[in-house]
Amino acid sequence: DVAGAKSTPTHPHPLEELTADEIRMAAASIRAHAKGAGVSEGELRFNVISLNEPPKAQLVAYQAAEAAGGKPVPPARQAFVIIQRRGKTGVVEAVVSLPGPGNGSAPSVVAWEEIENVQALATPDDCFEAEAIAKADPRVIKMLEERYGVTDMNLVACDPWSIHNSPLSSRAIQCFMYLKLRPEGNQYAHPIDMVPLVDMDAGKVVDIEVHRGELDKVDWNKVPNEYDSRLQTVFTADPPKPLNITQPEGPSFRVDGNRIEWQKWSFRLGFNYREGVVLHDLRFKDGGRERPVMQRVSLVEMAVPYADANAPYNRKCAFDVGDYGLGYTTNSLSLGCDCLGHIRYFDATLSNAQGEPVTLPSAVCMHEEDTGLLYKHVDFRTGHSESRRQRRLVISHISTVVNYEYAFYWYLYQDGTIALDIKLTGELSTNMLSTGEDKPDFGILVGPNVNAQHHQHMFCARIDPAIDDDAGGKSLVVTEVNVQQLAADDPRNGCKHAWVPVETELETVHAAAREIAPEKGRIWKMKNPGVANAVTGAPVAYKLLPMAHPPLLALEGSVVHAKGHFATKQLWVTPHHDKERYPSGDYVLGKKDCSGLKVYTAEDKKVSGADPVLWYTFGVTHVIRPEDFPIMNVEVCGFQMKPYGFFEKNPCLDLPMDANKASKLDGAEPCCSGSS
Repeated sequence: DVAGAKSTPTHPHPLEELTADEIRMAAASIRAHAKGAGVSEGELRFNVISLNEPPKAQLVAYQAAEAAGGKPVPPARQAFVIIQRRGKTGVVEAVVSLPGPGNGSAPSVVAWEEIENVQALATPDDCFEAEAIAKADPRVIKMLEERYGVTDMNLVACDPWSIHNSPLSSRAIQCFMYLKLRPEGNQYAHPIDMVPLVDMDAGKVVDIEVHRGELDKVDWNKVPNEYDSRLQTVFTADPPKPLNITQPEGPSFRVDGNRIEWQKWSFRLGFNYREGVVLHDLRFKDGGRERPVMQRVSLVEMAVPYADANAPYNRKCAFDVGDYGLGYTTNSLSLGCDCLGHIRYFDATLSNAQGEPVTLPSAVCMHEEDTGLLYKHVDFRTGHSESRRQRRLVISHISTVVNYEYAFYWYLYQDGTIALDIKLTGELSTNMLSTGEDKPDFGILVGPNVNAQHHQHMFCARIDPAIDDDAGGKSLVVTEVNVQQLAADDPRNGCKHAWVPVETELETVHAAAREIAPEKGRIWKMKNPGVANAVTGAPVAYKLLPMAHPPLLALEGSVVHAKGHFATKQLWVTPHHDKERYPSGDYVLGKKDCSGLKVYTAEDKKVSGADPVLWYTFGVTHVIRPEDFPIMNVEVCGFQMKPYGFFEKNPCLDLPMDANKASKLDGAEPCCSGSS
């Protein structure tokens, strides 16, 4: 499992996540240190206990020695801890040294820093607590009875949302409220127009916002709209027949601790509370050598601004990675439902508010998929055909962030391509129509008086490339390529249809703040000028293929635009810094500005040959359809990174011709028997 496997009995790999015992040790050390500082255990609330990844320079040195066949001593193993003190603002960031090489045999607190004017993210414990506080509030209970005629609190649901542009200075959560016709019913078909604001520091409801008068009788939608199979009464008379995926000889991947090998790929699998899955040290075996491709890749932020300008729904804008954490919101996967085929699951061990380990079974799924043709050509003169099927390795996890599900699929392909698909599904976050609306101005009706608002999902991936560089990408440069028509009077363009790719190096931070341009075929390349392709003589490279989508639609001057600064461009490039991990900053909850990329890119630093890190923004602009309700079929977005002169020729030529003998013609014997 991700959090528990060790490469040796005593020395875990530096990138293996904390074990349950290490989380307990870290929490005990924090309690002892706090007690010595006069802080009672009752004041402490653990927000995060996670692996403190070693500095990149130490990791690169360790990985280089490891790749050379050595057995290097790992960097000092540490836990990173975020602590809240009940009734106080701000957080404490602490680092705990764990037993191991260079650390001694006992854990100890080696760093303790109090940070003011920030708010720790909302953990699952916080979300459940906010709902419980709202449902127990006497004023909420009274208003539910007087406004809606509801007294059974088991039929009340409070969705805990971070408060965008919060009117409160304290750490607070807003609760969008819904009713159910039965406990297992679909709450989103029955929104109501009251929004309690819960002060998490004080542990109480401090305000309740409503559209109408506080004691007005409100006519809420009582028409059911269910998706739960337990409530369905009509099923298709022609269900699809079984489609089984079998690998009679087993899978092609090999797992040792958190190190995975598949085809020519090798990498380390990480998982943490905030990013969820992290892929470390991706290498591709070529000519007997494992060539570095990526040092570290992960999904680091997601802004979800809603279009509604009516209060209180103008405060619907979650930053799901920074506000809640993709690891904390990951759910266990089900064999044969979420994952199909020959599956390898990895558990994840995180922590709760008491500093106790919490193991999430089957948090990450790994399997192989056939994706159709890899290549094919028929010699039209002889009829001889050469074709190969394409396979990919899939590493996935699914996060439930209140109403939405985000299914993250990292793909590795046999030709060296790396890709990420995000499949958005789950429930629309609905609200009642605002006062004066007969139909929504900023959404559509999905039921009587049920408004589903249009919104955007703006994702940011952090890409730390290492293209054929054993120093972890230190010498790389980033370029932009656009296709350009030759001018009509260009002597090379007598035919008037010539065009060429034009490549420009993005040398500095400000020059590298870029937008997509599908009409120009725009791509970005990550190049290693120190290694030349033997055929072309050009530097070996990978290209980033962006997807086409609208930019962030919030206007400059809005809090969304300020806080979601990362989404105002599709590409940013910065020189690597160990502390620069999150595009909206380390602490996002309650913020009204960006303390991430806006700060990282303020100075126009050199990025060429300065260990460049790419921040790529992409997303979905969700104009709601009736078909998205009562549950939404997946919307997909993502990107690819493909070799660009990394190889001298097609790297898949060594794949053998292997017709699938289990395939069959309908009503006939299996096909391809003996044909070539």
